[in-house]
Amino acid sequence: MQQQLIDLEKTFSTSILTRVNDTVLEHQRIELWIKRDDLLHPVISGNKWRKLKYILDHALSLGSDTLISMGGVYSNHLHALAYIGKALGLQTIGFIRGEPPETLTPTLQDMQNWGMKLKFVPRSNYRQLRHYQGWQDLPGIKPLQYWITEGGAQPLALAGIADLVNEIAIPYDSLCVPCGTGTTLAGMIKAAPAQVSIIGFAALKNAGFLTADVENLLVQPHGNWRLNLDYHFGGFAKTNAGLIAFINGFEAKHGIPLEPVYTGKMLYALYDLIAKHHFKTGMKIIAVHTGGLQGNRGYS
Repeated sequence: MQQQLIDLEKTFSTSILTRVNDTVLEHQRIELWIKRDDLLHPVISGNKWRKLKYILDHALSLGSDTLISMGGVYSNHLHALAYIGKALGLQTIGFIRGEPPETLTPTLQDMQNWGMKLKFVPRSNYRQLRHYQGWQDLPGIKPLQYWITEGGAQPLALAGIADLVNEIAIPYDSLCVPCGTGTTLAGMIKAAPAQVSIIGFAALKNAGFLTADVENLLVQPHGNWRLNLDYHFGGFAKTNAGLIAFINGFEAKHGIPLEPVYTGKMLYALYDLIAKHHFKTGMKIIAVHTGGLQGNRGYS
């Protein structure tokens, strides 16, 4: 591991396991624990750091001086990448989906303040960028520039997710995570014990394609996982009054901040499934808080 990354990681806090005590859980005799990856860092929180860590190590080992990636106007991935670039003294370029807004979102403003060059890309062209998977595949890429796929969805990311899984020091029956690109899910499937049931909760609508994406990252088939497509609330970053009420109630009761794009949807789903007796009595479930709390600014 490159020394710059070792030094940066030394500034991080610990991702603890927190048990959630609630009536519905006690009634079903279910243990629910949350892996608090949101606590790692105020900006580089959750699976953003996990996915980027070994990608960045590869980029630094090559002597790269510029990191290029893509995302939306509230992208947790680009937000973290821009901060990391500033911390490591690297240039960063972000391809942003859609036309330039009249006013930059707080996320984009942060990214610009941290030195990221923002390039707005029409949605049709943006979709084309997803075809470039290798670090040198982006057309027109220059020497010492390093291309990172959307959300860090590439094989090197799985090693960082394995670090997360290996930190879990208690026995458990099920491991749950919200899904955008499916990369974190793939990393968990690869790293978790074979007897553990792993569930990914898709944050976007019509996300059946994620199954193939996860399988492509895994290379070898695994039979201990499934993708739940039922709790997207209308699509990516979509919400409704029920979801917001759940998030507000959960935060008030347990003191754990959530956001409605990823972790909030996953926990809503888990509570709903537990109430419907989806899980066997006595099961111990670990749900991963993937951070991204800065995205709450899009709902204020």
